[in-house]
Amino acid sequence: MPPGKDRIIPRTVLLFSGHMVDAPGRPTPRFPPDKEPIARTAIDHAVGRSGAAAGDLAICGGACGGDLLFAEACLARGLRLEFYLPFDCSSFLAKSVDFAGADWHDRFLTVSSLATVHVVPDELGPPPADQDPYARNNAWMLRRATRFGLEALAFICLWNGEAGDGPGGTAALVRHVRQMTDRIDWLNTKSLWG
Repeated sequence: MPPGKDRIIPRTVLLFSGHMVDAPGRPTPRFPPDKEPIARTAIDHAVGRSGAAAGDLAICGGACGGDLLFAEACLARGLRLEFYLPFDCSSFLAKSVDFAGADWHDRFLTVSSLATVHVVPDELGPPPADQDPYARNNAWMLRRATRFGLEALAFICLWNGEAGDGPGGTAALVRHVRQMTDRIDWLNTKSLWG
């Protein structure tokens, strides 16, 4: 993190988790690519409702879909942005961005150039064999989001309300956040997609 960045105490820390855009051939659609405009509008409105303003802090992963839409909305409002990645950048792009197309890749590069990027294995070391890297990434994001106190924390999630594909998904982070705050803005994709 650049010197002095953590000395700016945010009034609001927005933490985000949400679905990636569906990979081609996903058996059960969750975030079809054509729903991006709906998700973008919903996320932008949620960021606005949060009361976060320029100088406040936004924390998320960097996956195609919800993460990048949230990051773009926050940067447009002048929030500081921190990305947390469970793998090195090239591995992360291969697993969580590039399958959705060159546009998402370019958007990741643009947004990450304006963010403080945290590669979790670089900061915490390699994950233990029994720990899912995505769950570890969620835990690190949550810990970092609460470093200014629970009263600053607000959580936005773009989620269908169901269990995820693995242990480190949005459902798991929602469970942890609910134990800490009721400042949760759930963008229910089942309602959004209509």
